[in-house]
Amino acid sequence: MGKRKAGRQQQLISSLSKKQKKHLKDFGEEHPFYDRVSGKEKPTQICELTETSEQSSSESDTENDSEEASVYHKLLATLKTAPYSDSEDDEDESEGGSNKGDAEVGSDEDEEGEGEMEDEDNDSNAAHPPESDQEAPLQKNSQEEPGDPEASSDLKHEATEEFTDVQHESEFSLETNFIEEECGDPSADGKENSGSADIAKDPFKCHVDEELEEKQIEKILACSKSTYQVKWPALGQLVFSSKLEKFGMVKADKEVDLKRLHLRKPLGSAWPKVNSPFLSKQVKSKDQPFTPLQKELFCIMNSYKDLFYPERTALSNGEEVRQVYCLHALNHVLKANAQVLGNNAKRRDQKPGTDDDSFRDQGLTRPKVLIVVPFRESALRVVQIFISLLESTSQKKIDVSNKKRFKGEFGSDPEEKPPNLKRPEDYEAVFAGNIDDHFRLGVSVLQKSIRLYAPFYSSDIIIASPLGLRTVIGAEGENKRDYDFLSSIEILIIDEADIYLMQNWEHVLHLMNHINLLPLESHGVDFSRVRMFSLNNWSKYYRQTLLFSSLQDPQINSIFNKHCFNYRGQVAVRNVPLKGSISHVVVQLPHVFRKLEAENSVSVIDARFHFFIERVLPEYRDAVMSHTLIYVPSYFDYVRLRNYFKKEELSFVHMCEYTSKSGISRARQFFLKGAKQFLIFTERFHFYKRYSIRGIQNLIFYELPTYPHFYSEVCNMMKLAGSEEEATLTCTVLYSKYDAQKVAAVVGVDRAAQMLQSSKNVHLFVTGETE
Repeated sequence: MGKRKAGRQQQLISSLSKKQKKHLKDFGEEHPFYDRVSGKEKPTQICELTETSEQSSSESDTENDSEEASVYHKLLATLKTAPYSDSEDDEDESEGGSNKGDAEVGSDEDEEGEGEMEDEDNDSNAAHPPESDQEAPLQKNSQEEPGDPEASSDLKHEATEEFTDVQHESEFSLETNFIEEECGDPSADGKENSGSADIAKDPFKCHVDEELEEKQIEKILACSKSTYQVKWPALGQLVFSSKLEKFGMVKADKEVDLKRLHLRKPLGSAWPKVNSPFLSKQVKSKDQPFTPLQKELFCIMNSYKDLFYPERTALSNGEEVRQVYCLHALNHVLKANAQVLGNNAKRRDQKPGTDDDSFRDQGLTRPKVLIVVPFRESALRVVQIFISLLESTSQKKIDVSNKKRFKGEFGSDPEEKPPNLKRPEDYEAVFAGNIDDHFRLGVSVLQKSIRLYAPFYSSDIIIASPLGLRTVIGAEGENKRDYDFLSSIEILIIDEADIYLMQNWEHVLHLMNHINLLPLESHGVDFSRVRMFSLNNWSKYYRQTLLFSSLQDPQINSIFNKHCFNYRGQVAVRNVPLKGSISHVVVQLPHVFRKLEAENSVSVIDARFHFFIERVLPEYRDAVMSHTLIYVPSYFDYVRLRNYFKKEELSFVHMCEYTSKSGISRARQFFLKGAKQFLIFTERFHFYKRYSIRGIQNLIFYELPTYPHFYSEVCNMMKLAGSEEEATLTCTVLYSKYDAQKVAAVVGVDRAAQMLQSSKNVHLFVTGETE
């Protein structure tokens, strides 16, 4: 049946001329020359049948719009909508369980019809990037997002209407659902923890039921705090800090008993199966569900303390860490929702007129967990972990709404990757899959169902990139902005924080300045159910922040130190690098480290520039010092140097992340042949492209790299200059006392201490010496 309908629709489309199709696509109305009003109204009737066959996918739209759409509007939707809309129709019908076979066949045929039509009409681009469709669920609450240059108003309106998920809204509503047997206890899996004593020890209950006083809040805001250092087997050196004496250190569990972790059903039974790929044979033989690293991380997470773990790498333990924070986030959401649903049942059975204040179980808005990840691929993996944790113990798959659309927008095509692209292993791991960095996704979880693309104010979990959140939050003075959905975030997870330094760190700071603020509107909340700390605007003191990065950086440290106010305290992993990345340099090369003086961390920017142009650059102006590469981490420093080189009319080329492919090719060629003496090179360019630059004979690090391994990578590029040139190779590094962490990562902590404390301003290291 689907094939026959698709064939009729394709026939109707093909009957239009090219000019009529273009007019239909551009203006959304019939062409003035296409005015065939006659007794032959059959095509219109056929399109009405096509609409009714897809009733399950567009049910919410027909409920909202009483007017019947014309043939041209339906054709317009077929012409303008990317294949995602078809896949979503297919998914909605398959999830709903009605007309499954017909829907799938019809969807495939529609896609074929669209492909043929696009081949016929090559004059216009109808497909929009995934963002225009992906952002639609939010716009019901946040109006229209600011600053989206590619948004077409007509298409955005269509997408918004398409994603008003009315039928799923009632299924996932916390206000209208109940859990009879649970009676509001957010306790753990099954019968093991049914006792009242175990419920009282549940970390979730202990955390949210803690009532702080004004004096304690004042103490948290004060600067003084007590710190303790302890060493754990897997994490290493830990620093516990707390401003309230009541919440001190946490002891590492030698063995983990899932029954005592207060995991919500079905997580306790699902976790061993989901996590089994990460368990070694030795751990499996001991019947331990966690790896040693996961065990210690979850011990801290489950205590609801803030955590900063700066050793999360995409190559080694990235997925291991992702698994355990997804377990913690989902466990928190399931407990919080169970408490609300159980209290719903209690209130329903309550006598009318009774006023009970014991049902305060939620925040001012529904979203509880915010997971910030850099790429769509990361969001895809997080959602896949959520699904596997909820369905691995049951033989029947759980209901996941809009799953096919989600895979289409967040997945990737393996054929898109160039076949002969050779890059380092860490690059391949970081940039695997879909690396689009503009997205946001609302996820609501209820018992054994997951709703993807939920409106933010109906979501339990929000997964987004910093840029995706930034375009919603907006800037001061903009009319259309929204950040109320961040008001009651209870767990904030910032994963792969080091990548945001390469994207735009301002977006992360903007997010931190708008989280846990009082909402500007009520959004239909029942204030009798809101916890007192939310009403007192104390939500930020109850928020747990989990920060994961592959390196320690002052900007990341500032987030943890200045924007985290958890009353339960903080835990930071502080392992010092004993061996620096300079040990991985294989080229025989003298490294000259030159220290510059600066009064503070702000003035060091100008001090470095003047030190460079007055004391370093004159040594390299001679024509003998050709083939000089200048490595610049900051884009602002890069612009400043580029402008200075232009003003001084020096022989140079430059490459940054915004340089075109032809510009990059020209610059590399000029530099290799010696036509240009200097090459100014940004760190972000190296991060995103990872090209090998040939012909380097002299290397200047204007500032030490953010990533320590970039130092050895760039130095090892000098071997491409040829063995006969190695005797003349030079490397100069500028550093100050404010670069202590970067210096330690490159040369090791012991040498760094000597260099920073020494009265000498020049230090020499030689690598690649032959014995």
